[in-house]
Amino acid sequence: MLTGLEPDDHHGFVLATYIGAMPTLLQGSSDPGRPVATVRPVEWIASETPIPYPEAVAAMEARVALISEGSAPEQVWLLEHPPLYTAGTSANPRDLLAPGRFPVFRSGRGGQYTYHGPGQRIAYVMLDLSRRGADLRRFVHELEEWLIRTLAGFGVAGQRREGMIGVWVATPRGDEKIAAIGIRVRRWVSFHGVALNVAPDLDHFSGIVPCGIRGAGVTSLAALGAAATMGEVDAVLRREFATVFGAHPLTRSAGS
Repeated sequence: MLTGLEPDDHHGFVLATYIGAMPTLLQGSSDPGRPVATVRPVEWIASETPIPYPEAVAAMEARVALISEGSAPEQVWLLEHPPLYTAGTSANPRDLLAPGRFPVFRSGRGGQYTYHGPGQRIAYVMLDLSRRGADLRRFVHELEEWLIRTLAGFGVAGQRREGMIGVWVATPRGDEKIAAIGIRVRRWVSFHGVALNVAPDLDHFSGIVPCGIRGAGVTSLAALGAAATMGEVDAVLRREFATVFGAHPLTRSAGS
């Protein structure tokens, strides 16, 4: 079950809280009576240097407005941030364990505290969900499926955990989170997105209770012995995005 859809200031919704398992509905594969809209190619951009968080949010806000009015294609933006913490709409102040360690930014995305920094691949996903079934549960499930398929490309078995959004890996230390999901939806256009731990400094997560889940660890491809460059991860993300979401990438570099 999905709960916690809060109206934002622009007549959209914040995807704030998830409870229970998500359904397995995937575009074009389940309900023969549901029309599937034709979707233009999704534009992909990749930033080569870390992007300050406020700058990224401003860029997403602008792009979402253009997508909503039909004057720009959907977009996936691959980037990294400098070390920082973000607080989602459900963040508990007690989960910020080291307030002065890194900058802390309030975020309109759903979820609680999370860390972003070098070595973590952020994918901000700006899709017109009104053309993709207008189903938030399905969208979150698809984001998880995208990450799970990407991890499989590096020999890592990503898994879902009931009641806990994101992707987890079973390790000798117990279940550890390798990818987080936090989205916001405005006029049925999504923004924010996913964070996949490629090779970040995992000690940086110790300044928060990641995603508000006490006692759960975090891991990365590097910590699991799956050596991968960011470029290699990006290539698999693009390939598996087409598998899950059914849109071929239209690629350009940031700033072009």
